Amino acid sequence: MGKLQSKISFHTTKYRADGTVGQTGPAGASQQHSSAHTDAVTSVAALKPDLCVSGGRDKSVAVSSWRSGAALRRFIGHEREVTKVTSALDSNRVFSASRDKTVLMWELQGTSGPSQHFPGHDLVVTGLAVSPDASQLCTGSRDNTVCKWDTETGECLGRAAISRNLVTHLCWVPGEPYVIQTSEDKTTRVWDSRELQVAHTFPAKQHIQTCCDVSPDGRYCLSCSSGSAGHGAEATLWDLRQTRGRVCEYKGHFQTTTSCVFLPRGPTLAPSIATSSRDSTVKVWDQDTAGRG
Repeated sequence: MGKLQSKISFHTTKYRADGTVGQTGPAGASQQHSSAHTDAVTSVAALKPDLCVSGGRDKSVAVSSWRSGAALRRFIGHEREVTKVTSALDSNRVFSASRDKTVLMWELQGTSGPSQHFPGHDLVVTGLAVSPDASQLCTGSRDNTVCKWDTETGECLGRAAISRNLVTHLCWVPGEPYVIQTSEDKTTRVWDSRELQVAHTFPAKQHIQTCCDVSPDGRYCLSCSSGSAGHGAEATLWDLRQTRGRVCEYKGHFQTTTSCVFLPRGPTLAPSIATSSRDSTVKVWDQDTAGRG
């Protein structure tokens, strides 16, 4: 259980590493577009309802259309692989983090060069979260620190260090001054961005927490785990209002679960989440039943 099951007719398209395109569902015409990157894509995020932003091992950041698949802009400025990209939805600002220890800000309608630099971490930057109005940015790194920045001036507004807190991911809670963070120390933390202090730490899991996401209503957060041979590799649902423990777990992957996300909810659809894994699968789950029933 846990795999996508639906009576609705749909088709999927498989994009291969060599640039060819193949249909995996009902027959239909598909268009082939030139690649936005020249090496592996390491991160992708929504930018606008019809745009996404991606970062790659080729050190570049690309803005592409969801609808056409065409790359609209390409930004180059990092010295090493891009590790994370993000943007406040409907914003014209794009943020990228890199193994070169820096974060850059790009203007969608501006020049091809970065409009702001955020240096200050001692190791690779592995977490990015931007406030809904794009005025503040939180970054996390393998140097055990979380930093807060003013996106207009590039000024570091705060820096907090926690021993063994190797950050793996950050995400901002919609409509709230809180930021969720996962870590290699197996915990999921809630940061109050106003004072850059930990407001809550969820009970530690048995495996490294690799990624996190927050529901659109700001009530729930997800985290997912490393694992192997069917041990670990689960996603966990936490209630941000009642923080005593986990609400639900989604088990079914056989290798590390690398990403988790809340899916948009249709008028007749139950709340759902999606997870991806190193076992080469993506699973869609009923948020309330974990795919059971």
